[in-house]
Amino acid sequence: MNNSILFAVIALSAIGAMSAIILYFVAQKFKVIEDPRIDEVEDSLPKANCGGCGYAGCRAFAEKIVKNGSMDSLNCPVGGNDVMAQVAQILGLQADEKDPMIAVLRCNGSRENAPAKIKYDGPATCAFAHNLYSGESGCPFGCLGLGDCVVSCKFGALYMDPKTGLPTVVTDKCIACGACVKACPRHIFELRFKGKKDRRIYVCCVNEEKGAPAKKNCEVACIGCGKCVKACAYDAIELKNNLAYIDFEKCKLCRKCVDECPTNAIHELNFPPRKVKPDGVEEQVQSPSAESSVS
Repeated sequence: MNNSILFAVIALSAIGAMSAIILYFVAQKFKVIEDPRIDEVEDSLPKANCGGCGYAGCRAFAEKIVKNGSMDSLNCPVGGNDVMAQVAQILGLQADEKDPMIAVLRCNGSRENAPAKIKYDGPATCAFAHNLYSGESGCPFGCLGLGDCVVSCKFGALYMDPKTGLPTVVTDKCIACGACVKACPRHIFELRFKGKKDRRIYVCCVNEEKGAPAKKNCEVACIGCGKCVKACAYDAIELKNNLAYIDFEKCKLCRKCVDECPTNAIHELNFPPRKVKPDGVEEQVQSPSAESSVS
């Protein structure tokens, strides 16, 4: 009996030892030696794990940039140029300066401009409501006002304005991670250049309906008249599907398009007041940043 127990113990010990040896050699054969620079790059990142870089967290971004061996098309929007310069120093690469971006809401269908015609009674999410109806104002492209974008923002850069019923971007908190862009089922948010002195010009409408139906649902909708296109001397405005769009990389901030828009669908932000001539007629003032290519 004792011999049987001893034999079993020896056999099990031998099997265990053999298994350990096999596992060791398998582990050595298939082990992955990770580049230590990945840890260095990750430590230099802001640890926001927001996905704004296009990857699943800061670790994934660090792995990609180290393995890529280049910083082309790779950027951390939270850290900005300072963090990317640190990463470039770690990897011995060159980091190009990038213009700061910001999220822009391209809808002005407030309660005043687009009065409600019907009352929505259902789950309070834009994603759900988008599949059920056009919206309380009847605009099938406008903001649904249920705040999916606000919930998606990890930086407190969005809140719902109780007066307008629209989300508002907090300029000094937005880091252009793009979470709101992805969260909005109507694709109303867009990342644009923040602009020098925080100045931007853009068409605050995404409605592709023809003029009459668009204006019926919203007083400040783009009606696709094309006047802004004719006014632009820089070929920065395109008219497509009854909707004007200002290319922020081409726009020189001259503001001529703003004057031409008959529905006030084009917004100008943070510009100085226009000078008024003695006869009471407003005079176009050239913006100090008009020669730049950011808007």
